[in-house]
Amino acid sequence: MRSNTLSSSAQTGQNGGPADSEVADHNRANRGWWDDEAEAYYAEHGAFLGDTDLVWGPEGWSESDLRIFGDPAALADADLLEIGAGAAQGARWANRYAARVVASDLSAGMLARAATLNEEHGVPLPLVLCDGTALPFADASFDLVFTAYGVVPFVADSQAVMHEAARVVRPGGRFVFSTTHPVRWAFPDVPGPEGLRADRSYFDRTPYVEMSEDGTATYAEHHRTLGDRVRELHAAGLVLEDLIEPEWPEDNRQVWGGWSPTRGAILPGTAIFVARLPRA
Repeated sequence: MRSNTLSSSAQTGQNGGPADSEVADHNRANRGWWDDEAEAYYAEHGAFLGDTDLVWGPEGWSESDLRIFGDPAALADADLLEIGAGAAQGARWANRYAARVVASDLSAGMLARAATLNEEHGVPLPLVLCDGTALPFADASFDLVFTAYGVVPFVADSQAVMHEAARVVRPGGRFVFSTTHPVRWAFPDVPGPEGLRADRSYFDRTPYVEMSEDGTATYAEHHRTLGDRVRELHAAGLVLEDLIEPEWPEDNRQVWGGWSPTRGAILPGTAIFVARLPRA
């Protein structure tokens, strides 16, 4: 949850997808950024997220509020995987209900913060350092794969994320992820009224990239339209069951980057996709 302002041109591979160089550069950039910012990010947002909660976005709605997974008691015999887990707050929440929960992330810095929180809260949660586009788990290993603003907006090849989630989830299982609502890409990423006037095309998929003085990418986010996301899920063999656009709660006065009560009253900020892998 950082930004969605366009700044550089996308690269395209021969098959129409992202070029290998873009995938590698942005993977490296985001790993380094989250490693460096892990402690500062937790210091700024940790209280809002909670150490043992699953918060779906800056609106502040938690899984306990929305019950996207259904009755938590139904998770008692389930295997869960959180990808892009960050400090593993969501996985720690799930650990209270599910039989087995694994948290994974690309950033060693974020997982170090997760390990500290595990120790502080007495939660023996497995932590796995890995890329969300190449998960080191066997096929059909989990009943539920989920992420709250993890992986999906940060990778050039988000189609690979969908394929990997579909590969490791069991038939009948679900992949649930939240990400910046695609419509936000057309607006300036500022919290005040000036962030309510569209200033670019919703259909411009140019990524937002921060660069160092020598021209090296240091951070990247990627935009896909709602239609893109649906097609990605379909191509991975997943069926979209629900698309949740949570409204901004009246009691949330927090400003988080471009998210704010001002914008939240007018524009959706988060999209939560709920998909299922059909049974054979």
